[in-house]
Amino acid sequence: MDHALDALPDDVAALRAELVLARSERLAAEEALRHKSASHSTLAAEYAVAQAKAAEDMAIIAHQKLVIEKLQRQIHGQTSERSARLTDQLEMTFEELEATATEAELLAEMAVSKATHVAGFTRSRPHTRLNFPEHLPRERVVVPGPTVCDCCGSDRLRKLSEDVTKTLESIPRTWKVIETVREKFSCRDCEKISQAPSPFHTIPRGWAGPSLIAMILFEKFGQHQPLNRQIERYALEGVPISLSTVADLVGASCLALAPLIRLVEAHTFKAERLHGDDTTVPVLAEGKTITGRIWGYVKDDKPFGGTSPPSAMFYYSRDRGGEHPQAHLIKFKGLFQADAYSGYGEIYKPGRSPGPILEAACWAHARRPFFIMADVEQNARRKAEGKKPSVLSPVAMEMVRRIDALFEIERGINGKSPEERHAVRQMLSKPIIDDLEPWMQDQKAKLPNGHDLRKALNYMLSRWHAFTLFLTDGRVCLSNNAAERALRGIALGRRNWTFCGSDRGGQRAAAMYSLIVTAKMNKIDPQIWLADILARIAEHPARRLDELLPWNWQPSTQNKTQAD
Repeated sequence: MDHALDALPDDVAALRAELVLARSERLAAEEALRHKSASHSTLAAEYAVAQAKAAEDMAIIAHQKLVIEKLQRQIHGQTSERSARLTDQLEMTFEELEATATEAELLAEMAVSKATHVAGFTRSRPHTRLNFPEHLPRERVVVPGPTVCDCCGSDRLRKLSEDVTKTLESIPRTWKVIETVREKFSCRDCEKISQAPSPFHTIPRGWAGPSLIAMILFEKFGQHQPLNRQIERYALEGVPISLSTVADLVGASCLALAPLIRLVEAHTFKAERLHGDDTTVPVLAEGKTITGRIWGYVKDDKPFGGTSPPSAMFYYSRDRGGEHPQAHLIKFKGLFQADAYSGYGEIYKPGRSPGPILEAACWAHARRPFFIMADVEQNARRKAEGKKPSVLSPVAMEMVRRIDALFEIERGINGKSPEERHAVRQMLSKPIIDDLEPWMQDQKAKLPNGHDLRKALNYMLSRWHAFTLFLTDGRVCLSNNAAERALRGIALGRRNWTFCGSDRGGQRAAAMYSLIVTAKMNKIDPQIWLADILARIAEHPARRLDELLPWNWQPSTQNKTQAD
């Protein structure tokens, strides 16, 4: 420090010159930093605009294909069931691409707002005016106008005109148009015009009310009804809406709900124990249908008396590669209950960061092959139908009996604390397990290689540590049924929607399943909850967004009666 002071000149003019030089260097550095930040924002905005343009092009192409197919059907007629299915496929592809284009447009607008020299992007939508049917009842909601002039404070105001925003809203089985009126007033003293600010809308342009949006989202993702089937029903009820308009709504709504999805994700992966599973979903590819996957992760602490709210998180992938669950679980540490899928192998390796993941196997999954070989009732039905009965295995029947004894013990301790569960398992379950392993080894040695029963026994014995972890940790469940229940709705939905319209459609579906299944797990009606949070999320403080999560949610006054 002393050397630095000694190096400074004694002359005032020289000191002033050095100070001016230091300030200029600092200003130059700050300007360079601002320029670098602006350059980064510009590149991000240009990339977002390019993505939005590409998404718009894909939506336009899909729309033209759909129009061509419909025109051909009008000219030549429907030649087969396959042609009808092709039209359905094109409609579903178009709805997903239209929603994606709207989502990309909004992301581009947000990116452009942070840049200074990037032209904005607006989709070239058809100039079709959305006219609401005249027969729908109108509800006039008047926003109170100003009582004093915003300019001079005078109370001598006179009404000039009013702006009316029409929003289509849905009350179950009832349609109406809400006209939100904002009256304009001018001051008699200074002629200043005053008007109440425009209310927040869930989606841009605000043509649909939150209850209508919630109904469309829940029908599509919770009840697996594609948008083209929904709008057919709306038209029969006297409210025709175009497919592109509703698809726009879905894309914008999913983007608005994205912050809540991230909160559900963070809550889920903070769990002490997770259930994991996956299921297939057909995905439309170039001229064919491929098999994608939906991965589900469930947090449910109720079996071991935990008080943390349950939740579920879903992800979509185009294949079943092990890199997908490894990426999903990258921040998780604790117990993981799943099947013996080889793709999970990497996450169980010791020394893993941020911490170890312990494998807990599913006894219900292991029981199934033994049950098939010991199903007396099924064998009796086959015999009654004149079919050849399968050979019942005494070993399989004994294995089912022993596993059922373990599940009977579990039913008595469900919901107890980990300590209580551990004590009961040590006293009642451990003797069964201690006797079971040598018996299985003995039976396996008597069976030839390739025998189905030997394979079933080897499946368990090769993962014996994972199957017996429940004896030493009271938090472990005996089965992975929680994850299978969460995915059951998706498996049932495959019969209705046949396939995801695109990869982005699969990602959007997985995100919405996360919200809907989490609401159901917390004993909340997903549609009522979605309607309420969609009405509030636009003006809700970001720092208090967790108040809208299902386990914290309190219905607003207008929705409280319906929720009750």
